[in-house]
Amino acid sequence: MKVLKFGGTSVANAQNIKLVLEIVEQKSKEDKLIVAVSAFSGVTDLLLSAAQKASSKDDSYRDVVLQIEKKHLEAIKELIPANEQTALLHYCKKNISLLETLLDGCYLLGELTARTSDMIVSFGELLSSYIIAEAMNQKLANSTFKDSRELIKTNNNFGKAEVYFEITNKNIRNYFSDNASQVTVIPGFIASSMSNNTTTLGRGGSDYTAAIVAAALKVKELEIWTDVNGMFTANPKIVKQAQPIEKITYEEAMELSHFGAKVLYPPTIQPVLSKNIPIWIKNTFEPEAYGTFISSESNPNGNPIKGISHIDKISLITLEGSGMVGVAGVSKRLFEVLSNHAINVIFITQASSEHSICIGILNADADLAKNSIDKIFELEIAQQKINPCVVEKDLCIVALVGEQMKNHQGISGKMFSTLGKNNVNIRAIAQGASERNISVVINENDVKKALNTLHERFFEEQTKQLNLFVMGVGNVGEKFIEQIHQQKKFLKENLKINLRVIALSNSRKMLIEEEGIALKDWKTALDGGEKASKADFIKKTKALNLRNSIFVDITANAEVSKTYEQYLRKNIAVVTCNKIACSSEYDNYLNLKRLSRKYNAPFLFETNVGAGLPIIDTLKHLIASGDRIHKIQAVLSGSLNFIFNNFSETYNFHDVVKEAGVQGFTEPDPKIDLSGVDVARKILILIRESGYQMEMEDIENISFLPKECMDTTNNEDFFKSLIKHANHFENLLKEAKEKDCRLKFVANFDNGKASVGLQFIPKESPFYNLEGKDNIVEFFTDRYVDQPLIIKGAGAGAAVTASGIFADVIRIGNV
Repeated sequence: MKVLKFGGTSVANAQNIKLVLEIVEQKSKEDKLIVAVSAFSGVTDLLLSAAQKASSKDDSYRDVVLQIEKKHLEAIKELIPANEQTALLHYCKKNISLLETLLDGCYLLGELTARTSDMIVSFGELLSSYIIAEAMNQKLANSTFKDSRELIKTNNNFGKAEVYFEITNKNIRNYFSDNASQVTVIPGFIASSMSNNTTTLGRGGSDYTAAIVAAALKVKELEIWTDVNGMFTANPKIVKQAQPIEKITYEEAMELSHFGAKVLYPPTIQPVLSKNIPIWIKNTFEPEAYGTFISSESNPNGNPIKGISHIDKISLITLEGSGMVGVAGVSKRLFEVLSNHAINVIFITQASSEHSICIGILNADADLAKNSIDKIFELEIAQQKINPCVVEKDLCIVALVGEQMKNHQGISGKMFSTLGKNNVNIRAIAQGASERNISVVINENDVKKALNTLHERFFEEQTKQLNLFVMGVGNVGEKFIEQIHQQKKFLKENLKINLRVIALSNSRKMLIEEEGIALKDWKTALDGGEKASKADFIKKTKALNLRNSIFVDITANAEVSKTYEQYLRKNIAVVTCNKIACSSEYDNYLNLKRLSRKYNAPFLFETNVGAGLPIIDTLKHLIASGDRIHKIQAVLSGSLNFIFNNFSETYNFHDVVKEAGVQGFTEPDPKIDLSGVDVARKILILIRESGYQMEMEDIENISFLPKECMDTTNNEDFFKSLIKHANHFENLLKEAKEKDCRLKFVANFDNGKASVGLQFIPKESPFYNLEGKDNIVEFFTDRYVDQPLIIKGAGAGAAVTASGIFADVIRIGNV
């Protein structure tokens, strides 16, 4: 014999009930079955709503009754042939009439007692089970209906009655010993007291009904049929990568169900556990799926973590004071007052000094708990021996559950470090002596990030998901997105990095998709996005609070650079090719570095100098290894190198600058490159990364541009001025040829002083043969004295800059 229980979604409508009938028909060929069913989906809530409305003198409760009646009559018409509906319709209408009478009474009296509430909500299961039993008769001749109120006896604790097992077990055994039916349908959730008042077993009580019957009869298996493929490693609505757990012990299942795994009602396990009856969690809509098998057998060689669960809407109450230390009975008084007010304690932790006790309860009970505790310790509080209890609301408990955790070292450390790296603050910690559960209390806003981060750490193949928020999708940004799209599969398979672009923004539009933007047609999607706003972009990025979030700045915008602090403070990494932040005031530069360390949020800007060249990374390694930088000489502008390499008697200066802009080598405002400001920023960043304090104004900028060119305020006037002063540039070129030199814009740092400017470079210099848009940097250090460390390569262009940004993102993924 087996007991099968079908939940509300499984019997939501006639279409779903037909699936239930097919499952029962197949199973009945092998075993005698007892089928416990819930109310149709949503009906219990409608019944409670009607009761509340009636007791509040709101006569719209009658509309709710009509809605309930309609739902059941529609099911009857679809499940039962028209010529056989009469008796069933009569039963349904009779019960609806009785329901209306009870609600009318609530309306007249203006009150709703617990006893009446139980009677009202019982109609959901009574109607659904009777309809399903009649539908079963259409397919299986040897089936019957039995009212579980005649079998399960309880006390009068209405709303969550306690079962009298001795009487209940005897009733169940007596009835089924004489019952020859192959299938017996019973309503779940409801029972009756010794005085025959209808009682209920608590929300989720249909599971409990099935377990009580299964245990009484010592059946072969208890099957819980629901709308998911078993118990999951985490809530699949929050953690998309969550997987069904194939096998789990009773104790693990109890822990997970206690901590919010809603597939199974916690008290369900207890009756069958003592009889060692296995439980199957199965999916009505995918009956071929394996589901979850719950038994006493554990797997010592499998993953020690079976699941991650959580309870939200938690408040933390802390009682502390020197008057608690060494005083007997404080804990007793605390928990006794909570018990007297029927406040359930979900979480407990106490300092070994006995100076404080911390408990977790539901938000709804927090105010009552505080008032009750403060009152019971009124004398000690008045004498300042104990502080008034402190309440922190809107928290969440996250729990790691696994029978074998006690046999594996370091799980707690992994849990805490994983949360810490994502800036999830732990408010309290508890771990039972059985080591089957490690629980932490965190802010409710961090629950999604915490669950996904922990699931990634303990259940996925060490694949790290990086969530990118990209601002600036011009030439470089477009190449960056292309590279991500091209390498996405490779990164996932080979580096175990899953890159998702969550947000894109240009100067006009922005697009944010929590599940990730499809990169195949991102331009069209962005065009259909909302109006761009830096403030809204930041706000929405913070609100999503995704793990491993990275803000990628591919602009040259000063206002965007001022937002880095806001991201870093929220544990959002910053990757940027925008040089403005790192070349701003020294205090701001230091502050961003400090925030990066404090909030464990990487701040990477390799492309600030040399585009995709590993200049800053190499410099960091030199400093970290104990070397000291004394002198830097460099050509740091790929755009200026391109310009002066192509400037000739036949190719005038104006045209070369124009071409550099077309190829994406210069900033949108080319004067930033030609004025030397861009190079000054780059050498300043290198100086600061070398450990020296310097401001932008400390760098001597020797401009080769005429004053009129420098004074222009827009690109059009700037290019006109280049034509006007063509002779000036031609004279520079002529002088270089006369000296047998080449023109290079060079940055220097030596003996604490820095400068940038155009120089005549002789043939013997390593800078002389620097071609195209290449950069070159020479580091003179304690170790590299006579021969400098040289880094040379392409230092401009959208593709190489994008690859440098990409490399910084991958660095974060490899941390």
